[in-house]
Amino acid sequence: MKIPGTSKARVLIVGDVMLDRYWFGDVSRISPEAPVPVAKVERTEDRPGGAANVARNCVALGARTALLSVVGADEPGQTLARLLKEADIDARLHEDAQLKTTVKLRVVARQQQLIRIDFENAPDHEVLRDKLADFEQRLSDCDAIILSDYGKGGLTHITEMIRMARAAGKPVLADPKGDDYARYAGATLITPNRAELRDVVGRWKSEADLTARAQKLRAELGLEAILLTRSEEGMTLFTAQGEIHEAAKAREVFDVSGAGDTVIATLAVMLASGATLADAMKLANRAAGIVVAKLGTAVATLEELKTAI
Repeated sequence: MKIPGTSKARVLIVGDVMLDRYWFGDVSRISPEAPVPVAKVERTEDRPGGAANVARNCVALGARTALLSVVGADEPGQTLARLLKEADIDARLHEDAQLKTTVKLRVVARQQQLIRIDFENAPDHEVLRDKLADFEQRLSDCDAIILSDYGKGGLTHITEMIRMARAAGKPVLADPKGDDYARYAGATLITPNRAELRDVVGRWKSEADLTARAQKLRAELGLEAILLTRSEEGMTLFTAQGEIHEAAKAREVFDVSGAGDTVIATLAVMLASGATLADAMKLANRAAGIVVAKLGTAVATLEELKTAI
């Protein structure tokens, strides 16, 4: 399995960005106020999350990366913009004065997450309409499109985006959320995990039953493929030609947060670089094995991927 040259690949990501904020410290006692641990915070770290983490993964694999999203006119939004600029991502972040930039604050002690606190609300419709116009302008400058849906409202116009992208002959990869997949109809590929697919097609009783349900959904939505990520069971690709399964490659699972971002980023970069869907899936599986061995939202670099294969 060979990694194609990725330096000329151009990927456009549209979706819900967030700021992953980590507070690292230690716990040595229980609070006298309530039966909860007291965390003494010793250092903090901010990382791009959601669609921004997808973009970071694309850059780490050598692709030229553009990002479209919406943030609030607040400190987390400014921090996110700075981190994206430092990561060499061409980010167009539309500001919504009524929006709070989504923040996921994690308190971590002794390499264990104690609690996660989320701050979020939905963006304004007019700001999203401006983003759609931006999307149309940038279509000609990309080789693949990722729609990173975290259910935060940033992809309200996803149906129009898919139609416009497919009309322009661009492959569209979507990371889905919710139990209504009709909005992803016409995309090239979607990448649900087991729980997400189960919410849509119901519980399967066997591998044969899973295949039947997944292929039925793929045909109904007019998709070229469904890539089901299955954690310790690896991943399975469903296409009109049949199914391909890849066993999990992780030697040690430390933290699965952000693994889905790495999978869809690797798929898009490899497809944009000329790889077949089957080869892109194998490389995405290797990349996922790399990031789950790291703490928090992380990336798999091109060098790490080369070493892994």
